[in-house]
Amino acid sequence: MLKKTLLSLAIAASAVTLVACNDTETVVEPVEEPIVEVEPMVETEPMVDPMVETDPMVDTMGTQSITEIAAGNENLTVLTAALQAADLDTMLMDAGTYTVFAPTDDAFAPVLEKLGVTKEELLADTDLLKSVLPYHVLPMVVMAAEIPYDTDVATVNGATINISDANVITDAAGNRANITGTDIVATNGVVHTIDAVLMPQ
Repeated sequence: MLKKTLLSLAIAASAVTLVACNDTETVVEPVEEPIVEVEPMVETEPMVDPMVETDPMVDTMGTQSITEIAAGNENLTVLTAALQAADLDTMLMDAGTYTVFAPTDDAFAPVLEKLGVTKEELLADTDLLKSVLPYHVLPMVVMAAEIPYDTDVATVNGATINISDANVITDAAGNRANITGTDIVATNGVVHTIDAVLMPQ
């Protein structure tokens, strides 16, 4: 009888121990997540493609003088030689504001024929050159978009020319020249090419 009682007590004690173990809550320590620092966004300058050309209209001045532009143009060789012969090339190299209506080489052919002279003889007539060449120069910069149409415009020569809205220049002698090229910008002005030589009265 005593053995049964001791056995019963042992079983009961074991049961209490098991219940106590099951009632124990497992405490889980919270896991702290690492703090991630975010670097601020840095704005960078936009990359410029070196192959992209800039707008040529941004630059308002050229890199060569009027004389240098004429000397570098294969269609203005007679004009270049005439400017040098008349000692007017230095004027168009100096700082200033000029507009030059530049006759092409083909424009001089009718003049040579009309005067009955060779190119060399024309270049030797410095008095004629000093009268005719300044007649192609305005003492101000006039871009193609700024031409005062149907208005008499004074030249460096002192005589006037008149330009129609069809870009045809009429000189004092009634001759006409067409403007064939415009807005060749120089450091000291602008050049427009024409297909005839202008003659003062």
